[in-house]
Amino acid sequence: QVQLVESGGGLVPAGGSLRLSCVVSGRTFSNYAMGWFRQAPGKQRELVAGITSSAGTRYSNFLKGRFTISRNNAEKTVYLQMNSLKPEDTAVYYCAAADWPERLDDFNHWGQGTQVTVSS
Repeated sequence: QVQLVESGGGLVPAGGSLRLSCVVSGRTFSNYAMGWFRQAPGKQRELVAGITSSAGTRYSNFLKGRFTISRNNAEKTVYLQMNSLKPEDTAVYYCAAADWPERLDDFNHWGQGTQVTVSS
């Protein structure tokens, strides 16, 4: 059974930074593609960033270089470094894993989410 546990969310002023972490248990971590999604109140969940098993990355256009996704296979952890945070980044952030190592369009394992709130 795959388990994903996020941490690192919280309250931060606009312009600040946070680093989210997601620890994965279950199958060999290095075989998963990983992603970070977010869902704001009243909005659909959207992809923030993804990273394949071979460390290829994809970012949503709205980020404009503010966030960085990375992974540490030895620690079975994926990170999301978020800089220059804006109030519109406020959302619940979810970690996700895909059984297909090089695909970033079909995630089938999800964490519980961590709240990120950016004050103006």
